[in-house]
Amino acid sequence: MMEDSVRLQRFDQLPSATQFASQIESRNIPAVFVGCVKDWKAVSEWNPSNGGLDYLEERVGSFMVEAMLSQTAPVFYGDLRRHERVPLPFSTFIGFCKRHGQDVDNSCSFNSDSGGHQLGESDTELGSSPFVDAAPQQIYLAQIPIINAENDERVQLETLQEDIELPAILERKNLSSINLWMNIAQARSSAHYDPHHNLLCIVTGRKQVVLWPPSASPMLYPMPIYGEASNHSSVALENPDFSIHPRAQCSMEYSQKVVLHAGDALFIPEGWFHQVDSDELTIAVNYWWRSSIVSSLADHMDAYYLRIIIRRLTDREMDQVLLKGSTSMWRQEGSKPHLPCNKGNVDNSLDQAGQSNDLKRKEQEQHGLLHELGSCAVQALHELVALVHDRVNASNQNQPALSNSTNGLMCYKTNEQNKTLTTEIFHLEEDPVAKVLWTLEPGIFKDIFLAMAHNFPRTLEALILHLLSPVGAEVLTRKFDEIDKQNTEDDRNKFYQVFYGVFDNQFAAMDAILNGKESFARQAFKNVLDKYVGGNFDVPKPSVGRDFS
Repeated sequence: MMEDSVRLQRFDQLPSATQFASQIESRNIPAVFVGCVKDWKAVSEWNPSNGGLDYLEERVGSFMVEAMLSQTAPVFYGDLRRHERVPLPFSTFIGFCKRHGQDVDNSCSFNSDSGGHQLGESDTELGSSPFVDAAPQQIYLAQIPIINAENDERVQLETLQEDIELPAILERKNLSSINLWMNIAQARSSAHYDPHHNLLCIVTGRKQVVLWPPSASPMLYPMPIYGEASNHSSVALENPDFSIHPRAQCSMEYSQKVVLHAGDALFIPEGWFHQVDSDELTIAVNYWWRSSIVSSLADHMDAYYLRIIIRRLTDREMDQVLLKGSTSMWRQEGSKPHLPCNKGNVDNSLDQAGQSNDLKRKEQEQHGLLHELGSCAVQALHELVALVHDRVNASNQNQPALSNSTNGLMCYKTNEQNKTLTTEIFHLEEDPVAKVLWTLEPGIFKDIFLAMAHNFPRTLEALILHLLSPVGAEVLTRKFDEIDKQNTEDDRNKFYQVFYGVFDNQFAAMDAILNGKESFARQAFKNVLDKYVGGNFDVPKPSVGRDFS
């Protein structure tokens, strides 16, 4: 949902340059300034209803401009593969505008109830010309330079600078460019963001702008970062295919919409996605300038900032995966267990198989730990033991293969298919073991694993070495962090001594946990690349095991 901190602001008066910089630009949030350019000479002189087309034709004449020609019109996509740039005299474009206006007037005179031209309808095609053979809605003067600080040779409409005035909020800015935007028929730009701050000023006509903050990028499926149109959304928002872009179903929940009339201006911050719908014969002028944030970034820090940002997004992705799959709060003493249970419900058949008499007596002495567990803890322990037991039996219809370990305890093996299945589980709702662990309050979690280590060591060994999924490893280590914060160093050391003392090879247990945790983080990282960078990247898997030779 749209957060209040990024909501568009509306001003009836243009603030000072200082106020704009400190209260609006520095926060990187959009703002609309109603009527702030209404006194421009262009607002009156360029108005088509007041002879504005003749005025523009006289001022610019046959000066060559570069028009955008698109077969997908009235929607214009930024991808170079979906449009072409066609040079034509400005006077020719004005002729198309006049011709289209006459066609619309004639259509309205025959059918006064038609409701006007709707986005997506076909207009009467124009005849062929030396420069363009297309319907008027396919032609768009997009980003025609009035001023270009980086390339004077690209400036095509410098003569129109006399009809506009620099808004006061931009007096201290180093402008990159000032551009003209002019469409004949109704038009829509695909959702995209710009690498500069943008002040969009409406001279005549009307534009509707839909805005999304940079944080909404996942809903808009940005084009691959390595591509030519990396600043554009890959979703056709006028007709989205949710089977291809399922997250786009939520895109409008993160959007804001504003309608701009002649004389209004909109500040579109750098990085904000925006989709612009323009009425017929709408003319606008925009100003682009680099943000202070980008300008102040030192080249030698780019790699560091990149790593910090990706790490933050990856951490947030992992949190969202866990919170999304969480359906209940911590299990605490006093809450109602899911099933009636007591210590007799706990199935310890895995640990009883092949145990020596000495070990049985030892566990009987330590079995008292079970009596100290509350009902919820016993319930959770029962579920964990049952889940491990069921999975082992499911992976091998015979009894688990047993072998003597070096310390006299018994261990069992699971087949590779079961291990493969668990290594592919990255979602909490898909792993019942991880779901049980996630619901445990830290104190109960500690008590359960101590009881499991004392009473069901082979079950604990199987859980960690063979059945721990990536999401399960992430949950396990987060629970470790929680109990670490609540215990003294001495208590922490005692807990981990008991926990890892179950394993013949403690390093193997640590590897199993860390490899799973890294796999979970790797998948979150891939999700981040998909959502924010675009593209499908293969990330190397962490090494399995460790060489102790």
